Parts: sequence; structure tokens; C-alpha cells
Amino acid sequence: MRVLIVKTSSMGDVLHTLPAITDASKAIPDITFDWVVEENFTQIPSWHAAVHRVLPVAIRRWRKSWFSRSTRFERRRFIKLLQEQEYDCVIDAQGLIKSAFLITRKAKGVKHGLDKNSAREPMASWFYDVKHYVPKQQHAVERIRQLFAESLGYTLPENETGDYAIAPYFLENPPDDSGSYCVFLHSTTRNTKHWTEQQWRGLIELMSESRLSIKLPWGTQHEYERALRLAEGFDYAEVLPKSTLAEIATILAGAKAVVSVDTGLSHLAAALDKPNITLYGPTDPGLIGGYGKNQIVMKAADNHMASITAEAVFDKLQSYLD
Repeated sequence: MRVLIVKTSSMGDVLHTLPAITDASKAIPDITFDWVVEENFTQIPSWHAAVHRVLPVAIRRWRKSWFSRSTRFERRRFIKLLQEQEYDCVIDAQGLIKSAFLITRKAKGVKHGLDKNSAREPMASWFYDVKHYVPKQQHAVERIRQLFAESLGYTLPENETGDYAIAPYFLENPPDDSGSYCVFLHSTTRNTKHWTEQQWRGLIELMSESRLSIKLPWGTQHEYERALRLAEGFDYAEVLPKSTLAEIATILAGAKAVVSVDTGLSHLAAALDKPNITLYGPTDPGLIGGYGKNQIVMKAADNHMASITAEAVFDKLQSYLD
């Protein structure tokens, strides 16, 4: 059985789809998946053993010059690639008009998706052959697991936490210093989600007696500059070189523990089964927070990140450092 997944972005949403693939693989042993995903996240689906082919799409980039010759050429090439395969089932797990209209409706196969009462954008359901009701008030991972089960005709096991099934991919070749460091994920997109640099440095200072080093990843220039400021004066704090997503995943897989703000890489830590303390400000962690083993939530009082102290985070972290 061959299935096409349409789940293009963001990083957290893409990672949240992995447990559903694991469920389906256990229920239907001969199943394989192709996956349409934004070009920046193409590495993620390839980490799951059941994913056969990854089809990159670039809607985020294309919309900046939608009618240019180069963009029109790329879109035509993508549709040709998309339609090379006839699928037994097409599952749109995105639930947005753009994914349904631009991708799902053009794929070959019976198209499944959320109904108008379940989809983030109700009109997206117009483009599905089979529509499924999935209650909104549950974690995103569980919603996707249910959508796949409904679409492919199997029953989910009761009270069983979903399995991302990508940790073994990275544990085959762990870092040489595996288990001797923590990773602090200090970067996120919105100012209201940031923890103060003073508190980050306070936490790094409290780590001095643990004999563990601290690794600080970054993605953009201003994140790099922040990492340098956080590490200044601490010889056990390392600002990592610019890294690919797979390289960061390998580093996370070898970590003793992770402390993070609300960011896509925090979901990657969860997918790798790493003990992870995530600091939340305005985001509701109940629906889209860290999902999996050893995921600890610290919610800011009145949504103000400054209310979370370095001492409080260190108290939570200590139990994972022995």
C-alpha cells in the first residue's frame, strides 16, 4: 500500500506527523509513504524508515514571486513529479486551503482530510474525497494519529503514547562526547517567547558544578550573537558552528538533557526522546507543546517569560544530570 502525506510545515508540525506513520506501519506491514514537505524540512521525513520518497515543495519561497518565469517552471516541475505516482490514499494532514488546493487536489488517489469542523481552515475540506471529524481539543500529535487511523482503516492502541521512531537513526553513530553535555535551545521567532539572557547566563552559571558542558546552537546571525553573549566567560559553554538540521539532531541525540524555549528544535528534542524542559510564555503547551517521554513544561506566570527563574529551571534539570 502506498500513501502520500501532505504536511508541508512548520518544523514542529512535520515532526508531529511521525508517530502517525509509526502507527500505520505497525497496523499495515506493507505500507510505504511518500511525503510532500517544504524544502527547508526535507531531511525530517527521510529519518523515518517507512518513508520511501520525499517531494520538496517551496510554497513559502514561491509566493514571493508567484508569477515569475522561474517560479512557474518550478511549480510545473513539482506537479509533474507529484503526478508520477498513483496512490492508494492521499492524506492532507495540513488542513489549509493552500495545501488542499495547490497540492492535494492535484495528487492521484483518493483524498482524505479533516472535515469543515476539524480543519484549521474549514474550506480546505472542499478538496477532499473523504472527510474525517477529529476533535480539536487534543494534542496535535493525537489529532494526526487519529486522522491517519480513520483514513487508513485501523484502530489506535488505547493509552499508548505515539512513537516518533527516529531516535535509532541518530543513535547508530552517536557523538564522541555523548552524555557529557546539555543543549540549551535559546532561539525562537517571537520576542514574547524568549527567555532573558540574564536568566540563561544564570542557568549556565548554576551548571558549573555539574561537570557537563553546554552546547548552544543557532541559525541566524542575531542568534549567533546571542549565543556568544550567553557563553562569554564560561569555558564550559560552547557556541556551535552553523549546523544542518541533521547535525543538530545528532547533537541533541547525544545530550544528557535539553532546556529550550518554544521553538521547532524543542519538538525535535522531544522526537529524539531527550529529557527536555521547555519554557512557555503565551503559547498553550496543552495542544502543541512537547510530546513524548520526559517532556517537562514550565509555564510563565501571566505569560511573562521573565517570571521563570534560572534557579527554578535548574531545580527541574538536576534530576536528569545524575
